[in-house]
Amino acid sequence: MTSVVVVDDQQLLRRGLRLVLETVPDVTVVGEAADGREGLAVVAHASPDVVLCDARMPVMDGVEFVGACRRDHPEVPVVVLTTFDDEALVRAALTAGAAGFLLKDSSPEALGEAIRAAAAGGLVVDPRVARIAMAAGAPAGSSASAGPTSEPVREPDREPDPLAGLTPAERLVAAHVARGATNAEIAAELVLAEGTVKNHVSALLRKLGARDRTALALALHAARM
Repeated sequence: MTSVVVVDDQQLLRRGLRLVLETVPDVTVVGEAADGREGLAVVAHASPDVVLCDARMPVMDGVEFVGACRRDHPEVPVVVLTTFDDEALVRAALTAGAAGFLLKDSSPEALGEAIRAAAAGGLVVDPRVARIAMAAGAPAGSSASAGPTSEPVREPDREPDPLAGLTPAERLVAAHVARGATNAEIAAELVLAEGTVKNHVSALLRKLGARDRTALALALHAARM
C-alpha cells in the first residue's frame, strides 16, 4: 500500500482528491494539510511514501514546500498538482526538487500511476506539460533544451538529432528512463546488471547534455522515446 499526504489550501479540493484516491487500488491517504508549513508537520508525523502538493498556497506555497520537504524529508517525493501549466511554475517546481508535475484534472488512473511511479523513485510528468517541463529541466544551451520539432524532416542548419548517436542498448535503456523507471526496474526488465544500466544512463546524460536524470527523462519523454 502506497501512503499519500495531500497538501492543498482548498478544503473542497482536498476532500475531492481523497475521494478520488480512495478509488485507486493500493493507495491510501494518511494525512492532509492546508499549506506548506502545515504540510511539513503532517509529513513528519505521517511519514508518507508520496506527497501531492498544490502549487499555489498561502503561508508557504508549493514550490517553497517542495524545497523544504526535500531538505527535511529527502526520502519523500513530492508531486506538484496544479491547474497552471506555465513554464515559470514548472521550472521552479523542478528546480526545487519536485518528483513530478501533474494537472489537477488528471484521471484517477493517471494519479494512481503517478503516485506509484514517484514512490518507486521515478519521474512523473503530465504529457500536456512535457515540452514545457523538458525545457525547464534542461540546462541552457544543451541539446535537450531545444525540445522536439513537429516537422518530420530536419532543416539543414539545425543541430543533428542527439538520439541518433545512441547505441541500440542505450535506446532500450532510454525508453525506460523516459517512463520514469529506476535503474533497478530497468535492470530487471532488460535482464541486465544494475551497474550496466547505470553505465548506460551515464552515457545518455553525457550524449544528451543533460545535467541530471530529471533533465534526461524529460528530454527523452519530449522526444517521444
